[in-house]
Amino acid sequence: MEQILVYFFTYKEAIFVIALSIFLGIEVISNVPSVLHTPLMSGANAISGVIIIGGIILVGHADTTTLSLELILGFFAVIFGTLNVVGGFVVTDRMLEMFKKKKRP
Repeated sequence: MEQILVYFFTYKEAIFVIALSIFLGIEVISNVPSVLHTPLMSGANAISGVIIIGGIILVGHADTTTLSLELILGFFAVIFGTLNVVGGFVVTDRMLEMFKKKKRP
């Protein structure tokens, strides 16, 4: 328990910045109108695509004989970036379906 308190005391500025950015991100995202959602999602998908490429490069240059930090970080970058891109496409597709006119039989 004492180690946890020492960790929080040592990195209190970083923990404060992360907590503040989480609250700020929730506030900003909740106030985005639906008209802007699709362009913002496209931008997020582009950024995630760059993260995937960086993760692939990191895994390619990592020492594969041992379980290195580069290999682990690159693997998680590829996995989480791919999940974000796929989720972004699914959400964007749902948003675009809302704007299509429905065919009447």
